Amino acid sequence: MAKNPNQKLKLLYILKYLTEKTDEKHGVTVQDIIAYLEKYDIKAERKSIYNDIKTLIDFDIDICSTKSKTVEYYLASRDFELYELKLLVDAVQSSKFITYKKSNDLIKKLENLASEHDARKLQRQVVVSNRVKTMNEKVKYNIDSVHEAINSGCKISFYYYQWVLSGDSAQKIVKQRRNNGEKYTVSPWAMSWDDENYYLIAYDKEADKIKHYRIDKMESVEVLEKEKRDGKDLFSKFDMAMYSKQVFGMYGGKLTDIKIRFDNSLIGVVVDRFSKNVFVSLNDDNTFELSTKVMLSPTFYGWLFAFKDKAKIISPQSAKDEFLGYIEDIRNAY
Repeated sequence: MAKNPNQKLKLLYILKYLTEKTDEKHGVTVQDIIAYLEKYDIKAERKSIYNDIKTLIDFDIDICSTKSKTVEYYLASRDFELYELKLLVDAVQSSKFITYKKSNDLIKKLENLASEHDARKLQRQVVVSNRVKTMNEKVKYNIDSVHEAINSGCKISFYYYQWVLSGDSAQKIVKQRRNNGEKYTVSPWAMSWDDENYYLIAYDKEADKIKHYRIDKMESVEVLEKEKRDGKDLFSKFDMAMYSKQVFGMYGGKLTDIKIRFDNSLIGVVVDRFSKNVFVSLNDDNTFELSTKVMLSPTFYGWLFAFKDKAKIISPQSAKDEFLGYIEDIRNAY
């Protein structure tokens, strides 16, 4: 009778079984391993399993054993500890520049780095449905192109879009290309992950200044291999940390239902902060009203204050009073 070709893979199947099924709290016996191998038509005796486990240990696979009524074996260490995987899952969840689909794909891959028992603990953290996520499925290609341009020292070109309100009376938010529909051409120097978004930091030669662009709002990114980037002297003195603090920010505080009236020109700002799927109602005076939940705090009021008379809290009265107190405190400081 011909020998089962899977027999040559016995050692790999044992490692696979230990990786998927075991951790410090969950071990398997030699008999469990033999039963698992039988599913693949691999014959094994207890003595050969002991030898296989020793071979894996000699290869620096960290396999340990515990003994109660019987001896159980488990994989004691992995490339990532559970808390590290939880951190990575949280990072994927909170990243606006990663789409829902890609977030779930990445999290499933992270689960494969843990035992099936610990993977269930990661699954309990998977709550991406209520996060504001990008709708640009091509963002991963944008990131690759920007990295390629930075590493090769070339310029890039791309379309850059913003969210605007449609001209009709129905609630509708549409995407519109900026720069009169023309491509931007800039010199990329760095990327920054800030306020849950991914940004390109680049030098605009025409404006002679450093600018930033949301990666998920870029389209048709092209690496201009024949055009070397500009701005070397400027970026030799560039402080990324300071730049990020000056340009980006976030807020937190008491969660409250709030209604705010905005000038129509601020629809892009609202979409960036609260997502495209928020409820807005259009008014006849070139304004719209947003009803949502926000964290009431000094940083939120500071964000609102920046829009001057183009943003006004409608309700609740407690938020209006608190905001007026915030403004009064600023006035008294001067």
